[in-house]
Amino acid sequence: MEIQDALTEDRFKLGAVLDLTAAEGLLDAMRHRLLAGSRLAIDASAVDTLTLPCIQILLAALRSDARVSILRPSPAFLAAFRDLGLSCDEAIAVDPVAAPVEELREAPSLQPEEDAGLAKRILTIDDSKTIRDMLRLTLLDAGFTVLQAVDGVDGIDVLGKNEVDIVITDINMPKMDGYGVIRHMRAQPEHKSTPILVLTTESELEKRNIAREAGATGWMVKPFDPEQLVATIYKVAR
Repeated sequence: MEIQDALTEDRFKLGAVLDLTAAEGLLDAMRHRLLAGSRLAIDASAVDTLTLPCIQILLAALRSDARVSILRPSPAFLAAFRDLGLSCDEAIAVDPVAAPVEELREAPSLQPEEDAGLAKRILTIDDSKTIRDMLRLTLLDAGFTVLQAVDGVDGIDVLGKNEVDIVITDINMPKMDGYGVIRHMRAQPEHKSTPILVLTTESELEKRNIAREAGATGWMVKPFDPEQLVATIYKVAR
């Protein structure tokens, strides 16, 4: 018997409305259960409303840990993902008491085998604790070292005290926004060529152009796909 087959399964039922408070509770519940060594089956049958923070948490967990699966997803649950062009289909499990769902597909690895030896120190700058936690979960799982900052000023302070290979920054933050971080970095000789990825809810072309002119390497819109984020990091880190 494989070790994974011996794991116990812990079920966690989602409520009807998954807002920011529910997202933080969900994150804590997942950590507790996964650290205990259990599989985690998330029952999504009662979900009516699914907000962005919860989508981000679920997406990161589903893509980064094979022990997490979804049971009986409601139509609203599936629609929330698909409206954003995302999919959680590969992590939907067949519940013996539920109607059959589409055949499971093997989830692709987040880290390409040929890049397994590529160790990078990544600084994430975001004023949202939920996003910081999701980035940390995704990046640690991919084998990176992760540093974190809560706003632009804090990010500049972390940069002054640590060697960093890549920076992932939000745009809208207190004290100093992402544009300020980018301009500050590009003014420093040691960061003239450091890859800077913008991760934000903003999608306007004008704001992308401002970031590009300031010196950003790339732009990604939240919610991020963990697999795509890691692939982008490997691309800009070469």
